[in-house]
Amino acid sequence: MAKITLALVGAGERGQFSYAPYARTHEYELEFMAVADPNEGRRASFQKEYHIKDEMAFASGEQFFAQPKLADAVLICTQDNQHFDYACQAIRKGYIIMLEKPISPNLQECLELQRLAEEYGTTIVVCHVLRYTKFYRKMKELIDSRVIGDIVSVTHAENVAYWHYAHSYVRGNWHVTADSSPMILAKCCHDMDILAWLLDSKCSTVSSFGDLKYFKKENAPEGSPERCTDGCSHSGTCPYYAPNIYLTEDTSWPTSCLGSDMSYEARKRALMEGPYGKCVFHNDNDVVDHQVATLLFDNGVTVAFTMSAFTNDCDRTMKFMGTKGEIRASMEKNVIEVTEFATGTTNEYRINPSSAKHSGGDEGIMEELVAIIKGERDNTNLIQQSVHSHVMAFAVEESRLTGRTVQIADFEKRVMDAQQVSV
Repeated sequence: MAKITLALVGAGERGQFSYAPYARTHEYELEFMAVADPNEGRRASFQKEYHIKDEMAFASGEQFFAQPKLADAVLICTQDNQHFDYACQAIRKGYIIMLEKPISPNLQECLELQRLAEEYGTTIVVCHVLRYTKFYRKMKELIDSRVIGDIVSVTHAENVAYWHYAHSYVRGNWHVTADSSPMILAKCCHDMDILAWLLDSKCSTVSSFGDLKYFKKENAPEGSPERCTDGCSHSGTCPYYAPNIYLTEDTSWPTSCLGSDMSYEARKRALMEGPYGKCVFHNDNDVVDHQVATLLFDNGVTVAFTMSAFTNDCDRTMKFMGTKGEIRASMEKNVIEVTEFATGTTNEYRINPSSAKHSGGDEGIMEELVAIIKGERDNTNLIQQSVHSHVMAFAVEESRLTGRTVQIADFEKRVMDAQQVSV
């Protein structure tokens, strides 16, 4: 069989360093044929790494999609607000699509993309990569086996970690809702998707509270400058002091976000001039740093969900409570404990994750994509399911903003009845 051919639109952190490396270890079955990115350094780096011809390297997604179909599938890994337009063009060109989450920061666009994909019969795999980890697949296996009976309630915590929140949601690309997405969508649509998948049910009702409490100017240490590099007197006590984070010997993520040049001088200059050198208390960020949501699913299961920036571990922890037992689990520790009420016994499952990012989920979704293209597997991550997880996230945000409980069906109908998106 001929090699599968791929194109990458958006050669940033996710596209270039999380998904594309799969091609290096599976050269016998796939190769990248084209790349598009406005950043010359990232584009050139990817072109060199994957031996892409000059005429197949494009300075924008628009230039790429102006060409005839160049590959079997396209990976769209651009910024959130570009996903919809590029995905629509990819559908019309006949590509199989792997689309970075969120689908779009606009719910109407999410619903329209689903409609268009259904019309054209297009396979779209949204990057809800948690589904492809050994950890969550084991969770799914245990829940489906009914070892703890029927699930009644769930507690689920998205522990973002103080340093991760500061990097991505105070200094990074997702720090302003209007420019990207609300936190519950940008970060937690993973969680909405994994809950609906594990519970094998749609969500019917949500309510939510949360706001931006800490990362604001009124909480800035006395005398702190606009930038960490402007002689901050709190450098020895502030956990967010940028040089201590980005000017170490470790140049992997999140330091790699500073640019393609990882020399010390280039990184220092990036802190002096770019967003990652700003004081976390002197910024224009507006996304919440803590949020809770209660969710009711069609099968009667209730979920208490918490997202917090104020944690040390970057971890997802959860407890599934059933009629015959309970499951406690930590994704970061890769441990799942199952306790059965009748016997009082607890069995511990220790998962051996892949070394790939997202506990192996990034590698897992690429493996799945290749198998789908080859016709060896059906897509189990349907666009309809992904869109529902986005509807959940938007409904949760609606509740947070209005202070009202939101009925999912009514909310989705109200959005669909609104002005149609032009595509």
